Amino acid sequence: MENKYWKERKLWNEKIEAMSQDELRALQWKRLKRQLKYNYENSIYYRKKFEEAGFTPKDIRSFEDFQKIPLMTKEEHRRVQQESIERFGHPYGLITCAPLEKIIRISSTSGTTGIPTLYTLTRHDVQVVNEMHARKYWRAGLRPGHIVLQALSLSMFTGGLPLSDGLQAMGVCCVPVGMEGGTKRIVDYLLLTRPHAIITTPSFGEYLIEKALSLIGKETHELGVRWFFCAAEPGGGIPAIREKLRNGFQARVFDHTGGGHAFHGICCGDEEYRGMHFVSPDHCILELVDPETKKPIEMVDGAIGEMVFTFIDWEGGPLLRYVLGDILQIFTKPCECGFPGIRFKIMGRGDDMLIVKGVNVYPSAIKEAIAHFYPRTTGIFKILLDQPGPLVKPPLRLKVEYGSGLKSEELESLKDDLKKYMKEHLRVHPEIEWVPPDSIPIEKGATGKVKLVEVRKKDS
Repeated sequence: MENKYWKERKLWNEKIEAMSQDELRALQWKRLKRQLKYNYENSIYYRKKFEEAGFTPKDIRSFEDFQKIPLMTKEEHRRVQQESIERFGHPYGLITCAPLEKIIRISSTSGTTGIPTLYTLTRHDVQVVNEMHARKYWRAGLRPGHIVLQALSLSMFTGGLPLSDGLQAMGVCCVPVGMEGGTKRIVDYLLLTRPHAIITTPSFGEYLIEKALSLIGKETHELGVRWFFCAAEPGGGIPAIREKLRNGFQARVFDHTGGGHAFHGICCGDEEYRGMHFVSPDHCILELVDPETKKPIEMVDGAIGEMVFTFIDWEGGPLLRYVLGDILQIFTKPCECGFPGIRFKIMGRGDDMLIVKGVNVYPSAIKEAIAHFYPRTTGIFKILLDQPGPLVKPPLRLKVEYGSGLKSEELESLKDDLKKYMKEHLRVHPEIEWVPPDSIPIEKGATGKVKLVEVRKKDS
């Protein structure tokens, strides 16, 4: 493959990615029928699930029939894993369809809210994941010869090593430093390897913008980073944070999914954020359901609902009508960037949602509101709860860092502006406690995600 062809080819897999919706739907249906039969014949769990629902894969004759299959939740996934451990001595006996000698990778969630959920992949599945990563990064403009520093978690998590493998498989040079190595190690390798791109959390990017001069004697725009890929937490789709990252690094900013699974998307990289393009419809069927009733929601432009996904053309542990709790908005109209397919925005997680006087509020929306006032705020904050959500006894209490150089007499005006903005956009009237810059510790989970909620006593 010549460099000229690389430059001219805008899609990694033109044959699949440029398919018409009718062609794609036909391919999905063909693969879905084969997948349902495979799951039924090779998994104790799925066979039982079909039997309890009163039908077999032969009875599924349309996408409407397919939507009658009961949903699978993460809690059920964990329960089935535990049952497998009790019956077989390992977690692979019920859901996993491929024989163990074909399983070559196991990825997992962080397990922060329970035991980790495991993803089992065969060589074929790993190739599918690599293909999906290639589609994303090729659209962004990465080509062989580019160097990418991977500063997300490199442990067993689905967005860790699978992401690095995907970069390498498409011929891009990956520097897998990992968030676990700490800030100094990441900065050291930024200076040593001179990457063209970095993949990390948007909060870490913001931190580097603020601290680079004191850490390394250089501003972030002097590092030569041309692409900044956001993952693992909200921020990549928030206009104020995107602008801060774009200006701080002098780079194109992309919001995208990581993952060692079949659900993948990436935004256009333009200044205006129009959601993420869904790049894996030939390996993942995407649905929306009502978060409360779990009834299907029609996939029309602007529709909002809880995400449901099904892996197709998958061997190891194919997930079937699986819900993670993510709330998506779908866009079906053609995007101005020219790339094909539907787009989606991740609105928040259903289990993160807070309810204040009957109003649903997502921490990601609060983050966006506070970031809107940068540099009058640093963007760092905590949601203070007396007890775990979702119900919050009003007012919603926030501890927020004001911006560097802001005078004390300016804080009251800023508080009024922020309250007015949140009332108009989120329909909540918060209680705001101002604290100086760098006074809120940035707590991160095992995957590098910043913890935005703190449960504490009201008088603490």
